[in-house]
Amino acid sequence: MKGNIANKNNDPELIQRFKNGDITGFNEIVRKYQQQVYWVVRKMVQDHDEADDITQEVFIKVHSALKDFREESNLFTWLYRIATNYSINHLKKTKVRNTVSVELVVEPIESNEKGADEEIDEERKRKYLMEAIETLPAQQRAVFNMRYYDQLPYDEIAEILGKSTGGIKANYFHAVKNLGEYLKGKIEL
Repeated sequence: MKGNIANKNNDPELIQRFKNGDITGFNEIVRKYQQQVYWVVRKMVQDHDEADDITQEVFIKVHSALKDFREESNLFTWLYRIATNYSINHLKKTKVRNTVSVELVVEPIESNEKGADEEIDEERKRKYLMEAIETLPAQQRAVFNMRYYDQLPYDEIAEILGKSTGGIKANYFHAVKNLGEYLKGKIEL
């Protein structure tokens, strides 16, 4: 995600336009951030349709709350927080322990570079990795995704989730420990 985050330079202008009654300000915010919000959700919820529905719910929430946004954090951090919270709540409600599909997490295998045995071994590792991530509690999964895949700093994750930096570090540590325990004996680490 780092480096892919949309240019935030005109966010205050878009927010102000919306607050002044110009709906095009909100429409531009949606166009600017919809794909990024979708992928935040998709990392937590494997199913495309569910992720799409949650993304829509996020923007409905944003539409109703944007007039009260105090701009104490940047707009994308606020959107990321809302998307993550909606995803966590969805996982808690449905007790679904899914995450991003392996194809989105792990680099694809170059078939011309590896033999058939190596390809089967890599596929097996991907399967175990996906299973391991699915076993994480929703909060640990969110922190793990933000830190490991999005490479966000701990303080930004803390701001997004409204938690302490120490608590976020502990969540990440426990997520990595849990993943390691799950994968121990299944694959060579």
